[in-house]
Amino acid sequence: MGRAKDKVSLLEQSESSFNTLFVLVEQLSTELQQKTFNFEGRDRNIRDVFVHLYEWHQLLLTWISNNQQGNQTSFLPKPYNWKTYTAMNVEFWKKHQATSLDDAKILLQQSHRDTIQIVKAFTEDELFVKKYFNWTGSTSLGSYCVSSMSSHYEWAIKIVKSHVKSGSESE
Repeated sequence: MGRAKDKVSLLEQSESSFNTLFVLVEQLSTELQQKTFNFEGRDRNIRDVFVHLYEWHQLLLTWISNNQQGNQTSFLPKPYNWKTYTAMNVEFWKKHQATSLDDAKILLQQSHRDTIQIVKAFTEDELFVKKYFNWTGSTSLGSYCVSSMSSHYEWAIKIVKSHVKSGSESE
């Protein structure tokens, strides 16, 4: 699946990938859903992957809301930038260590609905014309949405599939 370049593709790919992710997870036993991954990485379990997606949705939603209200802000909150955002991801991970998998699912499902709704509220040009909004810099709003939604879901699917493969090999 190529990177979405229009509103319809963004919505379709986001819904499709999101649903694929949830079907994949829901087909797993409760034990495997909660099991620690057998491979290295920041995210140690499915809950961590879900809250990572949720937090990136929050970044997108907050950024859009602030800028629409005239409060020009960067996508990444201070003190982070595109060279240091890995540290921000670690902070997201730390923040949610007490979040249950069930709560992570609920948070992610709601934030997905919220991001879909906000995308639907924008026109094709608002989403995919570069520099349409001065606060998107040299790119388009849609590019940020793709990164925070469909592309991020594809990343999550790969992580979960690796977990399934490594989990079944260790049983």
